[in-house]
Amino acid sequence: MNIFTSYFNFLNHLSQFQKFIFYSLIILFFIFFLISISLGSFNFFILDLFSYQLDSLNKIVLYEIRIPRVLLAGFVGASLGISGASLQGLFRNPLADPGLIGVSAGAALGAALVIVLGSNFFSEYFFNTFALPFSAISGAALVITLLYFFTRGFGYQGITYMLLIGIAINALASVGIGILTFISSDSELRGLTFWTMGSFGGASWQIIIPALFIIIFTILWMIPSARKLDLLQLGEPEAYRLGIDIQKLKFKVIISSAIIVGVSVALSGMIGFVGLVVPHLVRLLGGVNHSYLLPASAFFGGSLMMSADLLSRILISPAEVPVGLITSALGAPFFLWLIFKSRKI
Repeated sequence: MNIFTSYFNFLNHLSQFQKFIFYSLIILFFIFFLISISLGSFNFFILDLFSYQLDSLNKIVLYEIRIPRVLLAGFVGASLGISGASLQGLFRNPLADPGLIGVSAGAALGAALVIVLGSNFFSEYFFNTFALPFSAISGAALVITLLYFFTRGFGYQGITYMLLIGIAINALASVGIGILTFISSDSELRGLTFWTMGSFGGASWQIIIPALFIIIFTILWMIPSARKLDLLQLGEPEAYRLGIDIQKLKFKVIISSAIIVGVSVALSGMIGFVGLVVPHLVRLLGGVNHSYLLPASAFFGGSLMMSADLLSRILISPAEVPVGLITSALGAPFFLWLIFKSRKI
């Protein structure tokens, strides 16, 4: 009950303009959802989505392929957006991003270990439902924990050291994935290629329903920490004097980010730059307070990911462009712009 009370009370901390931006992003999310399920190799008129006049083939495409895929894209985008915003608040670092600092790479390495080494030890149902997501979550949690312990003593220089450590973790994860690629079979190699480029093509109701439940619960668990993250921006000593349990807050952000990033990577592979780009764009739209930033980043991240998935399906239809390539193509120039902007400051 306290979680839902805190969740709805966050609106009290928003200005009228922020409420307008937040509600606009919610509407944008549902608009992109309708557009994404309407367009593709099979096109549907929006009014047809609410009728029962579709033939059997169109029903299969719509209800068994298109809607699960778009839902997965939306929730993965929401996960990466809110995890990026919360990690940036935790590290007090505008460049923190699950992909940039190695969290996504750690999750992908955990998933790759299970794909290549674990398929012989688990049944197919347990492998898809539990082993693969759990391994990805464990990899993400390990990376975030290492980042926290390695950067805790550097103060304001922690930004530089965190990025350097993230580069090293990404390099080590690439080595691990490369070794696993070398020893993998043909079927395992196709699975590993899926993780490195990112795709929502494997979405199905059996896989995404437990994932959506975990993602929604974790996001609702994370949002009530928004005010505490605001106070943390004053510095850890000042936040402690204001009554914030710093260690509990860090544990909550680390665990929740690891869970949603791990689940997202387990289902969609490595998708970069969303957790970096989305919080910055949301800040430019409405401000920096986390009561607005966290939920707004979730909805905007979902909209961005659904649009990227739509592009991946229609650019070279009937073939697909890996969605990770599209997000990287959009995010890399934005990252360079952030670097030049920081340099001018």
